[in-house]
Amino acid sequence: MHGHQLRLLAEEEHLDLWTDITIGGLYGALKRLDAEGLIEEVRTEQVGLYPQRKVWRITDDGAHTLSALRLSGLREIVLKPDPFDLILTRLGPEHLDDLPAVIDARVTSLKAMLTEYETLMRAISRYLSVAESLAMEHRVVRLRAEVDWHEGLAGRLAEVIVDEKARRGTHDRAE
Repeated sequence: MHGHQLRLLAEEEHLDLWTDITIGGLYGALKRLDAEGLIEEVRTEQVGLYPQRKVWRITDDGAHTLSALRLSGLREIVLKPDPFDLILTRLGPEHLDDLPAVIDARVTSLKAMLTEYETLMRAISRYLSVAESLAMEHRVVRLRAEVDWHEGLAGRLAEVIVDEKARRGTHDRAE
C-alpha cells in the first residue's frame, strides 16, 4: 500500500480509538519503519493527475517484529502514572482553596469523556467485531473507574485540605 491508502485504512479502522498514534503521524512512522528495515519500497505509482506515491510492503524482519509486538501488547499491562497523583501528594498551600473547583472540573470532564465515548460506542457497535467491542468496553470501564475515584476524592477534600494545612504548619515550625 502507499501512504494514502494506509491513512484511509487507519481512519476506517479507527486507529485513534485503539492507539495513541495520530493519523497524521503515519507518514513519519513510514519513514522510521523504512529506516529500520521493517518495510521496503516496492514501486512508485501514479494514477491520473494524483502525485506519485511510494508503495510499501512489510519485510520479513518487519513481520517478525510485528508478531513480537502483538504478543507483547497482549502480555504487557499499561497503567501510566497520572501527573495529577504526584501533584495531589505535593500540594502547595496556594492551591488548597482551588482544589474543590479543580476536582469538580475534572469530574465534569471525565463524565463528558465517558458520555462521548459511550455514544460513539453505541453508534458504531454494529460495525465492531466482538474483540473491538470488548476493547471499547474496557475503555468505558476505565473511565467509569476514574469518575468514581474522583467523586470519592471530592467527598474527602475537606479531610485532604485539613491534613495538608496541618502538615504545612508542622513543616513551617520545623524550619
